Amino acid sequence: MKLINVKSTSHNKISEEVVNSFNEEMTLELAKRLEDDNYASPFDGLQDWHLLRALAINRPELTSDFIHLLDQEPFDEN
Repeated sequence: MKLINVKSTSHNKISEEVVNSFNEEMTLELAKRLEDDNYASPFDGLQDWHLLRALAINRPELTSDFIHLLDQEPFDEN
């Protein structure tokens, strides 16, 4: 399983550069990892979840098929 190396800025926010670098294939790979839930560490899974959440906020066209992997609670876009 290949994990994307997510660069973070201050306060552990996922960088805009990482979010903008994603395409449909990368998003599908991310979603498959989350669905399989076979991580070496819970923190790896959490990192992927935060990345999918950032994509859902900033690039919703990539994540519409994978919203079920995120909490159904509304989230703050700021």
